[in-house]
Order: sequence, then structure tokens, then C-alpha cells
Amino acid sequence: MIQKNPFKFFLLTLLLIALDQGVKLAVHFYMAPGFAGQVKLVGDWFKLHYVLNPGMAFGMQLGHEYGKLLLSIFRLFAMVGIGYYLVHLAHRGAPDGLLWAMSMILAGAVGNVIDSTFYGVFLNNAPYGSPTPWFHGQVIDMIFVDVWEGFIPEWVPVWGGQYYSTPIFNIADSCIFIGVCLILFFQRRFFGEQHAEDSLLPISGPDATEASVLPTPEFIDETQENEPRTDESDDNSSDDSQPVTPESVLPDEPKRTE
Repeated sequence: MIQKNPFKFFLLTLLLIALDQGVKLAVHFYMAPGFAGQVKLVGDWFKLHYVLNPGMAFGMQLGHEYGKLLLSIFRLFAMVGIGYYLVHLAHRGAPDGLLWAMSMILAGAVGNVIDSTFYGVFLNNAPYGSPTPWFHGQVIDMIFVDVWEGFIPEWVPVWGGQYYSTPIFNIADSCIFIGVCLILFFQRRFFGEQHAEDSLLPISGPDATEASVLPTPEFIDETQENEPRTDESDDNSSDDSQPVTPESVLPDEPKRTE
């Protein structure tokens, strides 16, 4: 496992956040909202269309009095969690593709958090009746892929009988969508490589070291077990040796002659 520096992945995140915020501010100051300021980019199906989104990605909303506040708080926690997970993956040596995808998701989360937190104060676009402009800012959407619009049939649950068109989104939404799709499409490759790298890690701990030095039964010489043991004490017991005394150790003194 080779640890990776997450700096370059956070650098991509910062670049995408700057791009997202730059486009949103340009749309806010230089385009008129709605169809009056719509700009066609490619034919009649790809357009710039300035709308304010009080809810989640692609215009979805939480139908509650404090739904917007809860959504903003959730985005803050999600932003911190994604950033921590990106650092964790980098330190574990995750594949670059997975880290690039996570950096895109993080950029999208941060981009929409900035809108929800500050736009109600600095751009004064909080919905009418909001208890506070903080955390109630509306997200600026502008990318309109106009491939379908009309009434949904009555038999469709929840949305039946209502008029809808393809959603209008922004660069932050696109980053989240592309990042999630990359992880889904290449999950076998991303997490398969991570699992393979983890399986190559050296085993650590007292069990591994003890297993490397302890003998195993198959290496014991069976012939040594069958050989009779001889006890040196038995051999010594058969000797007719006298007890050792100082006289027996000292050499004999020469005899004096007168």
C-alpha cells in the first residue's frame, strides 16, 4: 500500500468550485431570469436559462417549514464527511480514478453549500418569508437540456397530471452526478484494486511472529524419538569410585630420610 498526497485532488475540487461560483455569479449579474434572458447554445435543446432553486439538486424540495434549513445543515455535514473520506482513501492508496470522482462530488457539495449559506445574505435571493437569510439562499441553476416538456399522465404516482420539463441544473450538480456515475460504472475496478492492495499488506502482530519461529510437527525427526535415552547418572553410578577427599587430590609428599 502506497499512501498518496490528497493535495492534487483537493486542488481539482477548488478549481471546480471556482468555476461553479464564477458561472453562477456571471449568470446572476448578466442574465435576466426566465425565458426573457434565455440563451441558446446548441440548437433548441441546449440553453442557458437562469432560475432560482430553493431546494435540492434538479429542483427537488423538502416540503417542510424548516426543510431548507435542514437541507443546508445536511449539506454542511455531507461536505465535511466527503472531505474526510477523500483523505482517508488517499492515505490508504486508493485508485486515482476513485479519488478524482470523490473530489468532483466534494466540489459539487461545497458549491451548493456556498449558495445555501451565503446567497440569501449577499445576493438577497432568500425565499419570501424565510426566518433568516442565512442558510436560506437559493441555488442558481442555468444549464437547460431541453429535450422534453409537457404534462405527465394522470396514472403516474405523485407527479401525474402536472406539467414538467427536463430539469435545469448547475455545474455543482453536474460534478456530483458525474462523480457518482464514475463510481457506479467502475466500482469493480476501483474497489477491486483496493481489495487487492489490502490483501498484499504484511501480516502484523504477535501471532505472525510466533508462527514464524515455532516448530511444526512434521519437522521433528521421528528417529530421535525412537532412540533410547542414556542417562549419564546411571553410568556414573556403576563406577566403583571412592568419595573425593583432600588427601586423594594432593600429591604424595616425599619421604624424609635421616
